Amino acid sequence: MRVRSVVLAVVACTVLTACADDDPAPRTSTPVPVSSAPVEQFYVEPAGPAVAQVQTWEAQGRPADAAAVRRIAGEPTAVWFADADPGFADKARRLVAAAAAAGRTPVLVAYYVPGRDCGGHSGGGAPDAAAYREWIAQLSGAVRGSPALVVLEPDAVTHVLQDCMPAEAAEERYQLLGAAIRALKADPGVRVYLDGGNPGWVKDVDRVVDGLRRAGIADADGFSLNVANFETTDANIGYGTAISDRLGGKHFVIDTSRNGNGPAETAGSGDGHWCNPPGRALGPAPTARTGHDRVDAYLWVKRPGESDGACGDGAPPAGQWWPEYALALATN
Repeated sequence: MRVRSVVLAVVACTVLTACADDDPAPRTSTPVPVSSAPVEQFYVEPAGPAVAQVQTWEAQGRPADAAAVRRIAGEPTAVWFADADPGFADKARRLVAAAAAAGRTPVLVAYYVPGRDCGGHSGGGAPDAAAYREWIAQLSGAVRGSPALVVLEPDAVTHVLQDCMPAEAAEERYQLLGAAIRALKADPGVRVYLDGGNPGWVKDVDRVVDGLRRAGIADADGFSLNVANFETTDANIGYGTAISDRLGGKHFVIDTSRNGNGPAETAGSGDGHWCNPPGRALGPAPTARTGHDRVDAYLWVKRPGESDGACGDGAPPAGQWWPEYALALATN
């Protein structure tokens, strides 16, 4: 989950990890016929670190590298909201207005829950429950009136399942997530997907389902998978379908931003598996036409080229732009 301070972004064993329990018995969702109806388009920001990098490398006479990173700059990526700095709500308001004017759907990540990332590379979040409720109220008010898709709190449920906090704090987190879903869903044009981890982390599907239920998944449009992680699209479809089966057919979205080569071979929960692993590649481009009846979209939730954390050779802190890693993702 590595995200920039205001541009929200996505996660550490927060957004990621490879912790495990028992294998689920995943089934794939049913492929659906391709429709001739218009397909939802996601919003591409006109500016950002990838766009700036393209311009820099073009000016430096590196046209091949610039062309490679243009593969990132030209795709819709999520905008992360991960702090309460003054102006964050105005930023969200401008984002949804620009997307509406373009006839496209913006993707936002809400990433400010207290005790975020269990103090890992992306640690932080709201100082307490009251501050989080106020933050969500401002964010939900900012997006009200325009279509938007919100990925809610990457890793927040899965970290509870890993017992990274006392029982009282865990119960409070579930309550905060449920309230956040309801606040955002006060506008029917806003779709909310509560994060559910990834197939390489908590493999006991029943535990994940229990956590999602306690966090209010019934009021959400669905759940998100693989945020800031590298598990294959097929693995996520199988895992997501197994979860969906237990939730009455709930739909889900998959972060495909960096899963083109699948996960690193490094096993276990160490940083090498999820924190800027080498040899990874961009995954399927964002689209609402997935070919699977319960998979609402492939999204680039983690912004390709932003660091997972200060791990590995020369890696900057979580959420900071790392041109060398971006280039590797675009060329592997």
